[in-house]
Amino acid sequence: MTLTVQAIYENGMLRLTEPLPLKENEKVRVTIEAEGTLAQRTAGLLQWTGDPEVLRRVAEDDEFGILGSP
Repeated sequence: MTLTVQAIYENGMLRLTEPLPLKENEKVRVTIEAEGTLAQRTAGLLQWTGDPEVLRRVAEDDEFGILGSP
């Protein structure tokens, strides 16, 4: 069984944000994966082969941005 859960690192310990469906004393393997920024999680999806400066200008342009005016 594979579970993916969110956790917060506080005071040297991981605090899960939801309970786990595990039996008492059940052995598990834990893998820690930092979430990273949106840019890090989506890097390479666009497959852009053009000029990086053009891509930057398009990405930062309000007309094309997700936070632009409706």
